[in-house]
Amino acid sequence: MTSGAAKTEEVKALEWTNNRLRLLDQTLLPIKVEYAELEHWPQVVTAITSMQVRGAPALGVAGAYAVVLAAQELKNLPFAKFQENLASAASSIAKARPTAVNLAWAVSCVLKAAAPATDARQAIELLLMEAQTIEREDIEANHSIGEHGSQLLPLDATVMTHCNAGALATAGYGTALGVIRTAWGQGKLKGVIATETRPLLQGARLTAWELKQSGIPTTLIVDSAAASVMRSGKVSAIIVGADRIAANGDVANKIGTYGLAVLAKAHNVPFYVAAPMSTVDLDTPTGAQIVVEERGPDEVSLPLGVQAAPAEVRVFNPAFDVTPAEYVTAIITEDGVFTAPYGGFLHTGAQSSG
Repeated sequence: MTSGAAKTEEVKALEWTNNRLRLLDQTLLPIKVEYAELEHWPQVVTAITSMQVRGAPALGVAGAYAVVLAAQELKNLPFAKFQENLASAASSIAKARPTAVNLAWAVSCVLKAAAPATDARQAIELLLMEAQTIEREDIEANHSIGEHGSQLLPLDATVMTHCNAGALATAGYGTALGVIRTAWGQGKLKGVIATETRPLLQGARLTAWELKQSGIPTTLIVDSAAASVMRSGKVSAIIVGADRIAANGDVANKIGTYGLAVLAKAHNVPFYVAAPMSTVDLDTPTGAQIVVEERGPDEVSLPLGVQAAPAEVRVFNPAFDVTPAEYVTAIITEDGVFTAPYGGFLHTGAQSSG
């Protein structure tokens, strides 16, 4: 493990190196940049559940490499036993967080790629090749999302974003922040308004930090200021990421996204969702079928270790909410920009989570 004060150079959320998965511990940002090198797949599951790594695309990449780690650990077993135990490990990895479809999708992809293998060595090679392909294609998709999304923004735009959908949430570049980075590079962007994103403050800790690294002017606001800021006319568009998009265009994303979408519609502000096609789940017809993860009460009552509520108060802490498609102006993907009705997903590279 290496650590040090947060620096200004670009960092990667995760990378495969020396047959290990190297992860940036995002729970320590923005105070400290610390990496962990994980050799065992249960360590990756712990990193996922504890949100050391987070963001739907990054979870997919991490899950894919976790399957490779599992295969490496099991390689000395008889091949039939190897396959049985690998399937069991992969199932546990895929279920580490239930809302983000990319995790289960990526695990399924690497297992299918390894299906032709006749021994453990060949299986590991095929698993690793597919995991690296998923990582590479995610970065490529993010750049395409950035190009498509930037075309939707006016000159001198100010964009509001919620949570973190940047390089830290992906294999690199980012989805919502990919659009922002591209627009900034094209001279179209005036600045960004980042919501703090309670209760874990991903907007304050991660997005503001990431944009500062890139030299993009950013203003941080508390979540409850969003309506007032929109009413002031200072917001050209809202761009967020997604953890799962249903076949009808309903969007699961960080808690608070639904409220922002409703506010955007009330103030005539375009509300865009930026996500790779791997986040579109054709097996989920509408948002009503999306399982929303609930997390522990201490995230709300004891934020950052500070007692903020009576010890015995009951806490409801959903990690995500679902925004109905009617509130989404457009969904920006690597395959282009989609608007309602979203049947066009059926004719593109949208994925089945099965």
